[in-house]
Amino acid sequence: MKVLITTDWYTPAVNGVVSSVLNLRRELQAMGHEVRVLTLSQSDVSYESDGVTYLASVSAGKIYPGARVRVGKAERYVRRLEAWGPDVVHSQCEFSTFGLARRIARRLHVPLVHTYHTVYENYTHYFSPSKRWGRRAVQLFTCAVAGQVDCMIAPTAKVEALLQGYGVRCPMAVVPSGIDLRPFAAPVDAARLQTLRCTLGLDPESLVLVTVGRLAKEKNHGELLEALAALPGAARSRVQLLIVGGGPCRRQLERKAALLGLGGRVVFAGMVPPAQVALYYRLGDLFVSASQSETQGLTYAEALASGLPALCRRDACLAGVVQNGVNGWQYDTAAEFCRYVRAFAADEALRRRMALAARQSAAEFSAPVFARRAAAVYEQQCAAAARAAHPGAAAVRVLPEAL
Repeated sequence: MKVLITTDWYTPAVNGVVSSVLNLRRELQAMGHEVRVLTLSQSDVSYESDGVTYLASVSAGKIYPGARVRVGKAERYVRRLEAWGPDVVHSQCEFSTFGLARRIARRLHVPLVHTYHTVYENYTHYFSPSKRWGRRAVQLFTCAVAGQVDCMIAPTAKVEALLQGYGVRCPMAVVPSGIDLRPFAAPVDAARLQTLRCTLGLDPESLVLVTVGRLAKEKNHGELLEALAALPGAARSRVQLLIVGGGPCRRQLERKAALLGLGGRVVFAGMVPPAQVALYYRLGDLFVSASQSETQGLTYAEALASGLPALCRRDACLAGVVQNGVNGWQYDTAAEFCRYVRAFAADEALRRRMALAARQSAAEFSAPVFARRAAAVYEQQCAAAARAAHPGAAAVRVLPEAL
């Protein structure tokens, strides 16, 4: 099967969409499928390289950090992709490349599948002063996108329910994005880990809580600081929070940590090269997150694959992912957060048992499983398109089976 993936986000950007696209492409190719990518370049020059078509773009960072918008003509590159003849087009973003994905699918009469990666209503503070009006705009926009695709993929049942609530009526499939588990399960050089621990100022006697992600309002890091501050003094003195990532809220969070009296208890590691992220997970004993803006949250899967149990703010996207008392906990209040942290710190056998369960539960999110599920959606959509194009032929094939 020939698969064209279209996306506004691609390397060198680092986020969940990019990881999903890279893993999907690699695993589909490993299965024997031909895969090409249509994306945006990091300049105003269009070009092709290694099966990827990069279209000229300019920065849209004032709308959202790192975002880009396509500029210039793309017809020559679109025609080349049409001549290649994909059997299915899989769109990953709703903006610059979506119109091209739709155009190619329509011209070739092939299915257009779209993955809804982002719960935009959690990001309305970037473009609307009113949360209510922002949500309404997102609802109308999402339904407009859904009306132009043959199938929409939701990474979790939470997103599927959200889309249904918006009024989306196109066929939907739940396909969790997968990750490459190998870097997170690979052995780590103990000396290198110890050096990094010392460099960051992590106390070898402390229980290290680690969180990984962009420091932005929707990720709710401030709640983690408040929960840490709520620990009784003696317990708090034996716990450190390692925050890995950069973003617009870093200074605000640093000031908040100081105001809460958390000096020395919170370590800001800053941005980390993607190839080193797996090492930073290994510095922790327990993964923590207060975000409720995730469609799926690939960092949860990365943490579990690293052998880190997860303590996360209760959220529908965690259903079946973080299981209370097995590979972590979901909490609702700061008091619950504190209770779970203290229980985890006090019981070495519990820590070992949860670490093993965390690694085992991560298998569900492997990249090969992800690719197989996506390919099954493609096949279903291609079969549906064939039946629609040749209803008589489909009836002839079905009739003997019915008899």
